[in-house]
Formats: sequence, structure tokens, C-alpha cells
Amino acid sequence: MTDPTELAESVEAEMMYRYETNAPALAQEGLGIATTRMGGGVVLSARLDPFDYWSKALGFGFAEPVTHELVDRVVAFYREQGTPTAVIQVAPSVLPRDWAQIQDAHGLRSAGSWLKLAAPIADVRAEARTDLRVGPVGEADAHEWASVVSRAFDMENAAMVAMIAESVRHPAATPFAAWDGDTIVAGANLYVHGTVASLNSGATLPGHRGRGAQSALIAARLAAARAAGATWVVSETGAPAPGELNQSLANLQRAGLQVRYARQNWRWRA
Repeated sequence: MTDPTELAESVEAEMMYRYETNAPALAQEGLGIATTRMGGGVVLSARLDPFDYWSKALGFGFAEPVTHELVDRVVAFYREQGTPTAVIQVAPSVLPRDWAQIQDAHGLRSAGSWLKLAAPIADVRAEARTDLRVGPVGEADAHEWASVVSRAFDMENAAMVAMIAESVRHPAATPFAAWDGDTIVAGANLYVHGTVASLNSGATLPGHRGRGAQSALIAARLAAARAAGATWVVSETGAPAPGELNQSLANLQRAGLQVRYARQNWRWRA
């Protein structure tokens, strides 16, 4: 697998699937989680998610084509679960010619876009200039780390914190944090799937932004990814509005990751 698009889509889909499938009982019940694989991708339902974020279907178009029948099955799964809304994410290069008809059939509406970035790991570098202490997160700090990441994204919820904290125990994931003294003020995660490393979940509490935490967290995760044998590194972030700055995007590009494509989000509602 050498296509950067397939690499980026596959590792994100696997990471999200593991986040939700491996969630502890508190998160499974609190978010109403149900997951399945179909069509080479994953379909994730969190029917009680108050942020309308964790119900999403992605990773399609590589093992088999995206078709009207596949989207029918995805929507049927959400209806069976009683999911009120979900996002379908398909890379632009694998959208079928009849996608407009598929949209109309299921009432899919545009819901913003994400930028997908990727680069050979040999081409990326990051400088760690911060007065904060940066390092991996162990089980003792898992809950605090997950709470900081959730708060920084304005998505704090007990069930979601429990789900994110559980990733500390997954062998493919390595959470990192930045500490101000003994307090975690920023966090990020590394997920390695085969030889592809995903940089995700980077967030800093408002009062500690501008101190280099995320650049240092990128550097720490790149070092860990190299040690794990990764040959590609990928990430994603929201597409900024015209004239606006996305600091996450700037940090990733400064490290050498390249924007490969913009992926549209398609919102489905029951």
C-alpha cells in the first residue's frame, strides 16, 4: 500500500474503529456505541453522543468501490441503531460518478471539510521549543490527559473521557502530554497501523497556547513513530475559512507534512 490517500484513510478508519470498539462499559453505555465493518471501511455509531462527532463512516473506496448499495447498507445500520445523525467521509478520488444521486437519495448534506496531510517519515522534522515538559502518558495520568484533550476541544463528557483514556492501554496507541509543573495542559496521540503513523488528538488548553506545546508533541510523536518502524506519517485537521489561521495546520506543515487533499464531510440525518 503506497497510495498516500489509501494510507491516510485506512489508518484513520482503523484508529476510530479501535477507539470506539475498545471503549470501556461506561463509554459504550454513555455514548450508545455500536460498530461494524462493511465495504472495506468502518461504520461507527454513537447514538447518544451530545457532540454529533463519533457517529461516522469512513475508509471506503479501496477494498471495493463506493456504490449506492454500500451507502444504503451504511444508512440502514444507522437506522437500526436509532442513530439520529452521522457523517459519511469519502476521499474525493474514490467518489463514484453517481455520488450526486446517492446524496439526493439519502439527503446527505455538505458539513464542512477536513484537510488530509501525509508525508514519508524521512521527510518530516519538528523542533521542540517549549518550556513545558513533554512525554508519553501512563495509566496513572490517563484520565487527566483524556480530560484535558476533551476540554481543549470543547467536548468534555464523562463517557467520552473514559473512551479516550482507554486508548492508553491499546498497544498501537501512544498518548503524549505536555505538563506545566505537575499539571497536564496539552495532549496528543500517536496511532501506528502497520508502517503508517497517525498524529491525532492534538489540543492545548486555552491558557497555555502559544508556548510550543503542539510543536513539541509533534516532535515527540515523530520520534516514537520512527522507533516503531513507521515509514509514512499522516494527520488531518479542519479546513480553515478564507483568511483564517488554523494553527494545527500550520504546525503540521512546518514539520513537513503536505496537504494531499480536502475531504468533504457528508451529514446524514434520520
